[in-house]
Amino acid sequence: MTMQKIEASSPESQSADLVSGNIEQLKALFPELITEGEHGAAVNVDVLKALVGDQTITDADEKYGLNWHGKRRARQLALTPSTGTLRPCPEESVDWDTTQNLMIEGDNLEVLKLLQKSYAGKVKLIYIDPPYNTGKDFVYPDNFQDNIKNYLELTGQVEGGQKISSNTEASGRFHTDWLNMISPRLKLARNLLREDGAIFVSLDDGEVAHLRIIMNEIFGQENFIATVIWEKKFAPQNDEKYFSERHDFIMVFAKSKEEWRRNLLPRSEDAQARYKNPDNDPRGPWASSDLLRIEHRDNCVYTIISPTGARWVPEAGTSWRHPEDEMMQLVRSGQIWFGADGSSKPRRKRYLAEVSEGVVPETMWFHKDCGHNQEATQEIKTLFSDVGVPFSNPKPVRLLKRVLEVATNPRADDIVVDFFAGSGTTGHALLAKNAEDGANRRFILIQLPEMLDPSVKEQRFASECCSNLSKPLKISELTKERLRRAAAKVKADNPLFAGDTGFRVFKLDTSNIRAWTPQPKVLAQALLDHQDHLLEGRTETELLYELLLKLGLDLCVPIAKQDIAGKAVHSVGGGVLMACLAEKITAHEVEALANGIVAWNKGLAPAGDTTCVFRDSAFADDVAKTNMAAILEQNGIANVRSL
Repeated sequence: MTMQKIEASSPESQSADLVSGNIEQLKALFPELITEGEHGAAVNVDVLKALVGDQTITDADEKYGLNWHGKRRARQLALTPSTGTLRPCPEESVDWDTTQNLMIEGDNLEVLKLLQKSYAGKVKLIYIDPPYNTGKDFVYPDNFQDNIKNYLELTGQVEGGQKISSNTEASGRFHTDWLNMISPRLKLARNLLREDGAIFVSLDDGEVAHLRIIMNEIFGQENFIATVIWEKKFAPQNDEKYFSERHDFIMVFAKSKEEWRRNLLPRSEDAQARYKNPDNDPRGPWASSDLLRIEHRDNCVYTIISPTGARWVPEAGTSWRHPEDEMMQLVRSGQIWFGADGSSKPRRKRYLAEVSEGVVPETMWFHKDCGHNQEATQEIKTLFSDVGVPFSNPKPVRLLKRVLEVATNPRADDIVVDFFAGSGTTGHALLAKNAEDGANRRFILIQLPEMLDPSVKEQRFASECCSNLSKPLKISELTKERLRRAAAKVKADNPLFAGDTGFRVFKLDTSNIRAWTPQPKVLAQALLDHQDHLLEGRTETELLYELLLKLGLDLCVPIAKQDIAGKAVHSVGGGVLMACLAEKITAHEVEALANGIVAWNKGLAPAGDTTCVFRDSAFADDVAKTNMAAILEQNGIANVRSL
């Protein structure tokens, strides 16, 4: 029995290979479609044409859709695996040991790739408020050859290197840059959604037309749900040159429209108050509705006589809503109301018990129900009253609570993702909504730790806020602080709420597994450096969480720890993964350590096969490594790997 080593090039050390996954799906449907190509499995285009017909396949320029410079590269970018990792930061987290929420710092493109194995098909709702295309308010790398390196450069963690460009209208790529930024992220986001999940995207007029076409391509036109208009301002701006713009859009697509179900919204207090019971009707509270139909039907024109003898006949051109026999039955059963004195115009009783539990969401969301920009700013001012106002134009908590009401199930542990977390409103709203309805929704927030520049007018207040908090000048620091303060407010406002208000912080970085990148002039030194292919300075905890990520386990999965033969051993997910990442395992320690792991694993009785992982350089020699693998295999743990 040998112990297979996980190298930097191994599938386990990279994010999900989406191309291979797509090929496997095609192979399952049409085995004859897959052939051997120069670089492995490939699609036989001739067979594809035979299967679907020549006329249904096109690569012509003249076809319906949205094209722009870089679209092909953007599509390929979404399919390129990431070799990065997420490093745990318990010291920056809240309730690390118990929380199920995640706050991840990093370029959301790379983070979305890294989340594929663990969260694909598990997310109920994605809400994003991406940068609006003003021509200057977002930056991203021009060159995508090394995305982790680009991320480090963009966030000021690496100096020099490639050029970083802003999305300026003068560049001639005003729309192109935005489209290249958003399209691969949406592609990866779709993979995360459950079949009954949906994505809500906030945006303004700048890219709404383009986004609709991109979403049609990625999610399918048949899965379009609605474009909601949100009234973001409660008063007109009279100094505008053309029109006073008072709205933004929220575009909604389902992963599968057949599977997705929207929730009803609760009735307003005014609507509930309409239902009364002045005549003590045994059927309960009711509200009345008009009995006239604004059209003429011969069988619905007749005289209704009230209990007091008043006679009622439809006006010319109209008719009653019911034929005479039905109407008389309603009168006899007391379901027609003639007023308190019995002589008023007849109206039909509509009982509260008969109507649905709520109302269907509409595509107009008014500020009185969903908040507005000024309300959102005041929320931030209140939370950060001691350090300044860090964010401009955030979204109000009530708006995100409305999204959660429509698209999540309070009786399920739904996962909600926001990969443009910004001011952290999504996390704040989720905690507040959980406190209201007792749900256990979880959030995964992603925010680029973009550096703030105090000399830039738009960033001055945010920079000052970071300084007052003694935090690095990064947007993500303010996102985390918002979540901490929001959690404190939710607990203060809801003293009986015992739900989860914490979050685990992770940060995007290069993999713990050192890549083999030899330089001919210093080849000897490179060989020495690569004897231990794990990066120096990385902890056992960091190695453990990279294993979780690359093996497809939830980053909040329960982890237990035992001391076995003097070594720390971790059990993840009830024994699905066993890991001993000690730096040294001598030959005489192998048997006791292996037997201890076996005994613990049997006691856990994991639901599936167990993977056991060790640090490759820890073993004294190959004999010790082979003996460890042999003992484990003899006792039912066949999948033994080393880092």
